[in-house]
Amino acid sequence: MTTQRRNFLTGLLGGGLAIATGSSIGLTAVSATEPPFSEPVHRVATASPIAPSATPHTAAAAAAVRPLDAALDIARNGLAHCRANINDYTATMVKRERIDGVTGDYEFMFVKVRNRKVVDGQLIQPLSVYLAYLKPTSVKGREVVFVEGQNDGNIIAHEGGFRGRFLPTVPLAPTGMMAMRGQRYPITEIGIENLMDKLIERGETARQFPDVTCTFRKNAKVKDRVCTVLEVTQPSPHPSLDFYQAQVFIDDAYNLPIRYIAYDWPKRKGDPLEVIEEYNYVDLKVNVGLTDADFDAKNPQYNFYSK
Repeated sequence: MTTQRRNFLTGLLGGGLAIATGSSIGLTAVSATEPPFSEPVHRVATASPIAPSATPHTAAAAAAVRPLDAALDIARNGLAHCRANINDYTATMVKRERIDGVTGDYEFMFVKVRNRKVVDGQLIQPLSVYLAYLKPTSVKGREVVFVEGQNDGNIIAHEGGFRGRFLPTVPLAPTGMMAMRGQRYPITEIGIENLMDKLIERGETARQFPDVTCTFRKNAKVKDRVCTVLEVTQPSPHPSLDFYQAQVFIDDAYNLPIRYIAYDWPKRKGDPLEVIEEYNYVDLKVNVGLTDADFDAKNPQYNFYSK
């Protein structure tokens, strides 16, 4: 393997708990170190707290439900809704992750996702993903395609930035060292359904600890989308817990999570919280009618084999 090819492979995306819009995104004026919207955390601080009995999943019986259990009900209902009603979607994903102790800058990408569908135990639609990187400049132009069960289980990818002018399109194992370098999650875990699965798993773990708290706030915003925020705080570090505090922004109209951010335990009381991972799904559009061509590396609208 040549040095050029090796350097290319080590820079490729493995994936992420993420998703995303169809045509031109219009983010060229956005800094790669700042999210493309007003910071939602500020809006959470000024949003209105609501009691669990007022959350979308329940009514009269909610008074007897722990807030975290109410949050889990919301997540389970959202997952069932997604599986029953959401076939595909597009969005602009904005993410940042802490890798090897360092939280990187924001990355911007346009994503197409077609959900995995199983009927009577048979896979009728594989998870399908297309990613096109927008920012920062070093990765702009990078493209990645993954279709479950195709291409020998590999992702198909080509590099962006300056290196992308000289490097070929290559297959990569999704969980291999090259694809996972600089990524928290493989592309096989991408998408709203996988995000909700992970949130439910973490919530079920958290509810075993008596000091875990959960609060709800309404009228928060991610860009122009009105959201209800679930905030979970886990004061006592434990090997089975992944974060000190996490916020999940649930789009009130779509009933789907469009922002997730998790913070580490502060080293000292009063220290600012450090981000572990953050995923924002901006300009989400659902059931847009994606086809096989949207996930075909030979699509003439893509640049996989243009060199």
